[in-house]
Amino acid sequence: MRLLLIDGNSILNRAFYGIKVLTTHSGVPTNALVGFLNIYHRLQDHVHADAVAVAFDRKAPTFRHLKYDRYKAGRKGMPEELAQQLPIIKELLTHMGCAVVEQDGFEADDILGTLSAAAMREGVECFIATGDRDSLQLVSDEVTVLLATTRMGQPETVVYTPDTVMEKYGLTPPQLIDLKALMGDSSDNIPGVPGVGEKTALDLMHRFGSVDALYEQLDTADLRDSVRAKLQTGRNSAYLSRELGTICRDMPMDTTLEHYRTTQGNPTALAARMTELEMFKLMEKMHLAAATVPQEETPPIAAVQQGEAGEILTSNRLDVVTAEDGMWVLADGKAARISPDDDTFITRLADATVQKRVCDTKSLARLLLGCGKTLAGVTMDTTLAAYLLDPLSGKYDLVRLAQVYGIAVPEGELPPDVLLMSTVCDRLEEEIAQNGQEKLFREMEIPLAAVLASMETAGVAVDGDGVRRFGEQLQEQIEALGAAITESVGYEFNLNSPKQLAKALFEDLGLPAKKKTKSGYSTNAEVLEKLRNAHPVVDMLLTYRTLSKLKSTYCDGLVKVIAEDGRIHTSFNQTETRTGRISSTEPNLQNIPVRQELGRELRRFFHAKDGYGLCDADYSQIELRVLAALSGDPTMTDAFNNEEDIHRITASQVFDVPETMVTPLMRSQAKAVNFGIVYGIGAHSLSEDIHVSYGEAKRYIESYLSHYGAVAGYMDGLIASAKDCGYAATLFNRRRPLPELHASNAMMRSFGERVARNMPIQGTAADIIKIAMIRVHERLQAEKVDATLILQVHDELIVEAAEQDAEQAAHILREEMERAVSLSVRLRADVNVGKTWYDAKL
Repeated sequence: MRLLLIDGNSILNRAFYGIKVLTTHSGVPTNALVGFLNIYHRLQDHVHADAVAVAFDRKAPTFRHLKYDRYKAGRKGMPEELAQQLPIIKELLTHMGCAVVEQDGFEADDILGTLSAAAMREGVECFIATGDRDSLQLVSDEVTVLLATTRMGQPETVVYTPDTVMEKYGLTPPQLIDLKALMGDSSDNIPGVPGVGEKTALDLMHRFGSVDALYEQLDTADLRDSVRAKLQTGRNSAYLSRELGTICRDMPMDTTLEHYRTTQGNPTALAARMTELEMFKLMEKMHLAAATVPQEETPPIAAVQQGEAGEILTSNRLDVVTAEDGMWVLADGKAARISPDDDTFITRLADATVQKRVCDTKSLARLLLGCGKTLAGVTMDTTLAAYLLDPLSGKYDLVRLAQVYGIAVPEGELPPDVLLMSTVCDRLEEEIAQNGQEKLFREMEIPLAAVLASMETAGVAVDGDGVRRFGEQLQEQIEALGAAITESVGYEFNLNSPKQLAKALFEDLGLPAKKKTKSGYSTNAEVLEKLRNAHPVVDMLLTYRTLSKLKSTYCDGLVKVIAEDGRIHTSFNQTETRTGRISSTEPNLQNIPVRQELGRELRRFFHAKDGYGLCDADYSQIELRVLAALSGDPTMTDAFNNEEDIHRITASQVFDVPETMVTPLMRSQAKAVNFGIVYGIGAHSLSEDIHVSYGEAKRYIESYLSHYGAVAGYMDGLIASAKDCGYAATLFNRRRPLPELHASNAMMRSFGERVARNMPIQGTAADIIKIAMIRVHERLQAEKVDATLILQVHDELIVEAAEQDAEQAAHILREEMERAVSLSVRLRADVNVGKTWYDAKL
């Protein structure tokens, strides 16, 4: 038999602080639960225990409190969100078949001590999992302590055997009790000998071996007078501390180890509770996904024969599902598998009078575009609706959604997605309506999916040969830089090896090391930026990395994804970001570098097809304009509406100089402050960004907020509102849940406050460009302009237009972007036309 003993309070506490804030839709915190169960499974993978006991403290005073009323005095109470999870973890462990043990008058440590003593008597191999070093006194040949700790910011488990304890402390495990008796323990308020710290206590233990031996020889021992005096005065305290620090190994409890063997538990109850807690990833890991106890049953769905599919397609309301075995259509309690190229099916999808509920509007829209038709009549998209309701989830398949909403995952011959579709759609429609998000959903997200399908289908032409040649040029520069760097250091080494680079910089060149990680000294970009002026090699190294990334990620990467038609067809994602911004993959066009000239050169290879040009429109300072409008700040509003230089105005106010005396550096720093406010930046981050002291950065921010008074009030209001309702929202009611605002961890709360400030601004800006995309797309079609919207990159839209229609397309682009939404601050789009993306940005 193998016995695993877990210090429940200690491991739950570490899990709580070691994992970011997690909550259910209803706001129940689950981070400690998820962390604890993940730790439990890792322990079992290591130990393979036959028997498990998880020990917990109780609130009632213990025998130690009766001996010393100051025991654990001053210790902070358990945070409320952790306290809420304590009874739940006990419930889950019980359902898992693990023994949960707690007893009035004793601590969890005493339970661990008593059961480990029983294991020693019976020759049973025992493992104790804890984050408390007090348990090291229990280590023996039969008892191993698995100590959860943190090293260089990373969680780590240290295995303690008698040899490890001796190596670490130079003492046997039982001697650690006397060590604590001398040095005390501030976390438990065990006094020890006043004035004796760890270093002195260790020296005394190494010399005398025990508290008893020390006091027997105290009068004659070779000790400094001051130490002897402290020991004499603190004698009673030392012996009291030894009593308090000794883990009880014979408390009255059931010590028959067979009674702690893990059982099957109650899988059904476990799955039901975990479903309620939305712990779906863990359920999959524990093979519990099908064991839920649903609140709602799904109506029966009957499969019809292939020849009868036409009857379903005559319905004016269709549910369309792409399952693993093909395309399915549902109507009136019946389902049929349909061929994607079925003419009747395609016609019905294009019929606006037929209401469609689907799982992926974009894929269906692309299917129809391939047939020369346009998808119409979509009223529900389960993926998009679920994303709006919970942008933090990241997983929106029908089975997961059924679990979230307590809908039975039925068994039957039909695929689960087919059986679930109608019920999940009904529930999502209810939730969207309750949230007041119908307009956002039906007028923005669903139409946008069709626009993105059109953009993906069209793609953008790329000069593959030009990209290859550019990559070859970069490679020559990279090799030359690499040679210069190694020559400067004095020997050849692998520049891409953090370990070798750290040695070259911090040992051989003697540069000051700024940050140490688990694997050694950090050489990340942040560290190198701070060392840029310390040695010429650093600047070369930063350039080397920039060129290497440009070559590998963009040059090599772009060539791989050019299709046979000579165009790149990126995938635009609607459901990945938490602010509502669109992202793209394969390739990620949002990350095409624009700040460095070499990065901008890449845009030369994105071009229009023969006889066409590219119309590029970029919103001017849209996030700052949104901030001005939402905050109602009159100074910012007037500046934008009068087409004044907002960064110059800010510099004038922050630095208290006339606008005519604002230098380029002042304007640059003011620009960083302007955009930093949007992103909820603090003085520390701003100081690093613009290379000034923390005090200067703090003064800049304070000066900014004093001049733009409405902005400060608006930001404070955003935090208060988010704390009250639990989420941040855009002007269009897109929501981002913010459980972090109620975290006990100050850093997590600070993060939540930053998001509460910046999400409404960034998210509103993202919504505005979505509206613009829809209107540009629809208007180009309505006016029969030979032009197509092909790219969206952040605040920038690109249309490919026939040369004779380019002027009209550019006019539409500007007009629809600038009037996408009516605000108190005018939106402005800068529009240019060129043969390449580079030309159109000039």
